[in-house]
Amino acid sequence: VQVEESGGGLVQSGGSLRLSCTASGTIFSFYAIAWYRRPPGKARELVARITSDGGIHYEDPAKGRFTISLSKNNTMKTADLQMTNLEPDDTAVYYCNLQGIEVREGYFVADEWGQGTQVTVSS
Repeated sequence: VQVEESGGGLVQSGGSLRLSCTASGTIFSFYAIAWYRRPPGKARELVARITSDGGIHYEDPAKGRFTISLSKNNTMKTADLQMTNLEPDDTAVYYCNLQGIEVREGYFVADEWGQGTQVTVSS
């Protein structure tokens, strides 16, 4: 299973970015895909999560500004994070986490992480 993020970059305060997470490989099923972030000098924190059946959770900093969405087919699962009205406090490395992965029938792996993508918001 491979997890890869894309879409990070530099944006001015008030701007928007769309991050994309692609999970590929042998994935019979999964529980959820989550976006985390690690701000400079701080611990990694949850941003948003979407379950395989479409249930969505946002942490408070993301509510009203970020939108998570999911698409999936037989070969690839993609979770996008649309971020609007970005603020300097949103500056962080953003990570995608694929959770509860059934890699073969009846055999599960806890999770897989991507390498992260940098988001920098200038004031």
